[in-house]
Amino acid sequence: MQAQLEGTENRISVERGRFNEAVQGYNTAVKSFPAVFYAGMLGFNAKPYFAAAAGAETPPKVQFDFGKPTPVPAKP
Repeated sequence: MQAQLEGTENRISVERGRFNEAVQGYNTAVKSFPAVFYAGMLGFNAKPYFAAAAGAETPPKVQFDFGKPTPVPAKP
């Protein structure tokens, strides 16, 4: 399970990087001469890069007991 979570995090990171590269290319094209004139007239504006929400760096809690009650230690 841990390996699958790590793999998913890595794929998300790779795709976030690819998205930001695509946005960078788009923004460069929209702001370059002579496209800047046409882009402005046709409503093409620079787009923001992907930014994660605050707290997204904290991994989620994973519960593996699937609803079983937590065992109570026996008293000596």
